[in-house]
Amino acid sequence: MPLGPRSHHGYKLSVNVDKTHKFIRKIVTDTASTHDSQHFEAVIDPANTNREVYADRGYPSAEREAWLKANGYRNRIQRKGHRNKPLSEVQQGRNHRIAKTRARVEHAFAAIEQMGGKLIRTIGQARANFAMTLMAACYNLKRLAYFQRKGIVPA
Repeated sequence: MPLGPRSHHGYKLSVNVDKTHKFIRKIVTDTASTHDSQHFEAVIDPANTNREVYADRGYPSAEREAWLKANGYRNRIQRKGHRNKPLSEVQQGRNHRIAKTRARVEHAFAAIEQMGGKLIRTIGQARANFAMTLMAACYNLKRLAYFQRKGIVPA
């Protein structure tokens, strides 16, 4: 095999983050070509006592709303406008209220970005799983250290 260009496979991380303490509760890794919304149900943590599910505009669908309702979750997925059908003021207000909570969760992504990002290039799903699991564990340890330094006891 020549030493020239090789094919590399990208992998990405999807996470479930606790909105109160910003700990990563659950992760899923997959190829970068898979849309994040394909991991939606996989990262839902049934052990979480908070039944509100927050997500950005890339996740809404009628099937997903039905699934959330059937499983006892409250839908806090932002709405998105469509061509020639912009969001109403009420929908924009709802998105704004959701964005305030989602901003806390985005801190986890910012910290992961500082550690190399949620998208990595490696050959092999096993290596990607290991690297991303380690990254999430390191993030959670940093959060725990922060709580201990501040004398905060997570409930």
